[in-house]
Amino acid sequence: MNRNANIDSRKRTEPLLRVVKRAELTGRQIVLLRLLAVLLALAAGGLFILCLGYNPVAIYTRILSGATRSPMAIQATAKIVIPLLITSLGVTLAFKMRFWNIGAEGQIIMGAIFASYFALFHADWNHWVLLGAMALAGILGGALWGLVPAFFKARYGTNETLFTLMLNYIALYLISWLQDGPWRDPGSQGFGKIARFDKNASLNKVFGVHCGWIVALVLVAAVFIYLRYTKQGYEISVVGESQETARYAGMNVRKILLRTMALSGGICGLGGMIQAAGADITLTMGVAGGVGFTAIIVAWLSQLNPVIILAVSSLFGILEKGSSVVQSDFGLSTDCADVLQGIILFFILGCEFFIRYRFVGRGHGEKAK
Repeated sequence: MNRNANIDSRKRTEPLLRVVKRAELTGRQIVLLRLLAVLLALAAGGLFILCLGYNPVAIYTRILSGATRSPMAIQATAKIVIPLLITSLGVTLAFKMRFWNIGAEGQIIMGAIFASYFALFHADWNHWVLLGAMALAGILGGALWGLVPAFFKARYGTNETLFTLMLNYIALYLISWLQDGPWRDPGSQGFGKIARFDKNASLNKVFGVHCGWIVALVLVAAVFIYLRYTKQGYEISVVGESQETARYAGMNVRKILLRTMALSGGICGLGGMIQAAGADITLTMGVAGGVGFTAIIVAWLSQLNPVIILAVSSLFGILEKGSSVVQSDFGLSTDCADVLQGIILFFILGCEFFIRYRFVGRGHGEKAK
């Protein structure tokens, strides 16, 4: 009698729904679940478009064609993809180690600032020497900005999520100080801005797009090989799984942490240099443009796989470029386009949750795995 009463009492206090870890799915099940998420995303987005009084099929068709309908459109899409791809590769290194680098925005900015110094004050150097110096400076700027939270994490055990996030704002306001102070363009006529780079300090174009796309593709191969086939890449994986296991195996966890964050920040910093010298041809407050935060989504959607990151970054670029075309062709506001992107991302990200977890109802705890 008492046993039955205890069971009834547990059932009353047990939540109606709770989350439990799902048994590992097969590759086919994961693919089907992700396809279902894409279909649901398109359906929900279509319903939103329908409520606005537009034809969902026409809008979706325009998004795709708007990003690929002409060489100029493809070039514009590529310019969106390049910084996103590079930054996603950068944060992947840190995430693989379970170091939550939310500071890619700041690392992009610092890379752009370091590179801009040479573009502004040494523009008379040989073109290739100048670009090489800018690239190295960009890598150094991002690496140093990545090493700061890594050092405090290794030495004092600080929270890297908050630390890297706060550094973003410091880097951003550093640009504000520079454009209103020591680097202010004398010809700005009272408006605080930094002068446009000399042509000698801008990246060369290949097939109508600055050569940053070549750098990005090389980085995809380099990061893939580094993580998959090198000793350092293996160490990153072990530290990510368990720092205690890594220490037991004789690995220097502090050294691995610092080295990996320097690489992560350095790649993001290189992305900042490419954005400043290839797309903006100057240093502005919008040099990062939210790419550092979007890169986090891209990296996780891609399961930290550099090759998949290339595909997902391209899809994000198509969605962003196509949405801007839809705004002009159909008269949709910027907010509507952002809501549509948010709906699609919500379903796709939600899919990743259901790959790992599932809901169970009250009274089914014994069967949950």
